[in-house]
Amino acid sequence: MNRRISYLAIVVGVICVYFFISAFFLGHPRIVRNDLIQGFFIGFGLAFVTAQIYARIKTTKVNGWITMFGLGEPGNGMFLRAAHAQLFPGPVNVPQEAMYWWTNSDGAGRALSGVHDYLMRFPAGQLPPNNAFWSITMGDDGNHFVANPINRFSVSDRTGLAPNPDGSVDIYIQNTAPEGHESNWLPAPLGKFILWLRVYMPGQAILDRKYQVPPVVEVK
Repeated sequence: MNRRISYLAIVVGVICVYFFISAFFLGHPRIVRNDLIQGFFIGFGLAFVTAQIYARIKTTKVNGWITMFGLGEPGNGMFLRAAHAQLFPGPVNVPQEAMYWWTNSDGAGRALSGVHDYLMRFPAGQLPPNNAFWSITMGDDGNHFVANPINRFSVSDRTGLAPNPDGSVDIYIQNTAPEGHESNWLPAPLGKFILWLRVYMPGQAILDRKYQVPPVVEVK
């Protein structure tokens, strides 16, 4: 999760606790106007903190990649829908239509940054299973597209990725072009960045929660 959001949730939680203690245990004089104002902000704060906590409970994190199963299902309750909104802002589909993963850290838990070079290797036969297509999209720390000399903002099964002799596929995630591997290059900014993996009409291995997205590994 975004650390700034985590810190904000902690601050909001502390403020809510303070308001509770102040209102019920410190004996300050109470008037209707103040109670209404405090009630509004406490209610909003508790809803925000609860959604953050629930999102962490329902999140699946493997190899640094974060996902949540059950996105968009009609029977989802209020808390689960709020948790989805915390992790995956924007349009959300049912799992049979699309699954999403994102990461802002490498497989070792270190923040992704363009000052380093990274490699993401899909073993032979282990590209994301799907009945439509998949893509990995680059975004800067604010989740915006990253300007680059080849105007490439994502790589996918439709961008001409070149496999290795053993059938595996390497994706080079770095700021400068990898010599001899430009077809598999996903340009990164100089600063921190975030990656999104989207799989449309995912295969059964994904729906059964058996498929694991490989880690993003820093190249030494």
